[in-house]
Amino acid sequence: MAKEQGQITFEFSDNDETPKEFLSGQPVQPPEKEKGTRSRKKLKEIELEEPVEVPEDEVLFQKAYWGISEVAQMFKVPISQVRYWENEFDVLEPKKNKKGDRYFRPVDVKNLQLIHDLIRRRKFTLEGAKEYLRKNKGAKQNHEMIASLQKIRNFLMELKANL
Repeated sequence: MAKEQGQITFEFSDNDETPKEFLSGQPVQPPEKEKGTRSRKKLKEIELEEPVEVPEDEVLFQKAYWGISEVAQMFKVPISQVRYWENEFDVLEPKKNKKGDRYFRPVDVKNLQLIHDLIRRRKFTLEGAKEYLRKNKGAKQNHEMIASLQKIRNFLMELKANL
């Protein structure tokens, strides 16, 4: 009465065949791996991004203090990133009120601009940026000179495009 069932056999071969579906035996396409977004951006991608929007010195120094949200918007980074950089770099010394809100002086904003440039554009590590700031006392002046030369270059490129 009991019907005998045949034994299930599996064939293992060393042939490099395409993988097959278990039940139907049809070939299965391996899933395509998506490119990760966690790696650093390429220099060309960074150049295409919008530049940091720190106001000119005349406008920057009109206000005695800038709020942390305003500073984060200038650099297009999250507020937590600005707080982290404040803890990591000794040159940043924002004033804090009784509530703990951070207010950055224009000098701090300039220092943040240098730190942002070192980390984001020039691809320094945090330790490398700290060491660079410690060893190169003229780093701020060099950065300001490079920034002014870049402004002149952008102006000249714009003039060339309009001709």
